Amino acid sequence: MLYLLDADVLIRADRLYYPPNRFPIFWSWLVHMGATGRVKLPREQYDEITNGRGELVDWLKTEEVKRALLLREEANPVLVTEMTLKGYGQLDEIGLEKVGRDPFLISYGYSDKIRRTIVTLEVSAPRRQGANRKIPDVCAGLGVVCCDLFELINALDFSTDWRPN
Repeated sequence: MLYLLDADVLIRADRLYYPPNRFPIFWSWLVHMGATGRVKLPREQYDEITNGRGELVDWLKTEEVKRALLLREEANPVLVTEMTLKGYGQLDEIGLEKVGRDPFLISYGYSDKIRRTIVTLEVSAPRRQGANRKIPDVCAGLGVVCCDLFELINALDFSTDWRPN
């Protein structure tokens, strides 16, 4: 299974759950999982984070981390459009700006629904419509598997005493 990370996973892990100065092993594990092809960050989510500033941005831009985590695949524009229309409906410019790069992430998962899972920290809100829809709800409607960071950690068996083989 390939786990595709939403930008919010890394941003919130950095700020809230696993600050690098307190949990450096988590970040080493993540790089290892990327290098072994289990976890990847699509280009659009990578750019979303690296357009900012800070330690997370600096870390992601290091050659080792970028090589390990960046998904080496281009988005299919037709599939991105399809995910937008099927997942969010017809959107105006404001709506497109609001959903941002989420349709790209979902399109990567949709392209191989059997072997790919989207990882996000967005919380399901099934009553929301249009550009206000959340990734888990869009994925559910499109048959794309979705989980959160903690389910990823469980599935890939991370622990604080983890060491690379």
